[in-house]
Amino acid sequence: MDNLNNLRGKAISFEGGEGSGKGTLIKNLKEYLDNYDLDVLYTREPGGSSISEQIREVIFHDNSNFMSNETEALLFAAARAQLMHEVIYPAIKEGKTIILDRFVDSSYVYQGHCRELGIENIKEINKFATKNWLPDKTIVLDIDPEIGLNRIHQNSNREVNRLDLETLSFHNSVREGYNELAKLEDRIELVDANQTPEAILQDVINILKTI
Repeated sequence: MDNLNNLRGKAISFEGGEGSGKGTLIKNLKEYLDNYDLDVLYTREPGGSSISEQIREVIFHDNSNFMSNETEALLFAAARAQLMHEVIYPAIKEGKTIILDRFVDSSYVYQGHCRELGIENIKEINKFATKNWLPDKTIVLDIDPEIGLNRIHQNSNREVNRLDLETLSFHNSVREGYNELAKLEDRIELVDANQTPEAILQDVINILKTI
């Protein structure tokens, strides 16, 4: 068995476009990490705490289609600030391993890059929201947006939100944004999400061993 005890006290975030398979990967990773003596916190964004989940409902509600891009960016940051205060800061103090289903990079890409608010502007908002805290490693599941969107439409059990319903050009821009970020940030690594779930998990484990 691989030695992943190095993950104690570390934080890893998972990113990717819609339908990239983050949920499946995190489920498989949880089953894998259950074999280790690790105290692991799993959380998601937006959400992960009572107040953050309420903000999530506002962000993704059908009636929020006319929400301004600036409001959207600030709501994501607000949900993240509450998650940090209520969940992540305590987990850090307790030395837990933290697994995040999305974090600041989603905002950099979706609001900064795709909504054209500027990545640096979004970074400043989120530095305030997170007290400049970042995960030790960020893994982006890279997939052709058309394939990802087809997965969503074929999965009747998956929550479909208003970001899923954006145009294909928007989703292509999401992929472009993540690829650009990966070139700029050493903590970010891309994983080919066109593989089988088993192969994706193994690629992720190989990365986690290096943290």
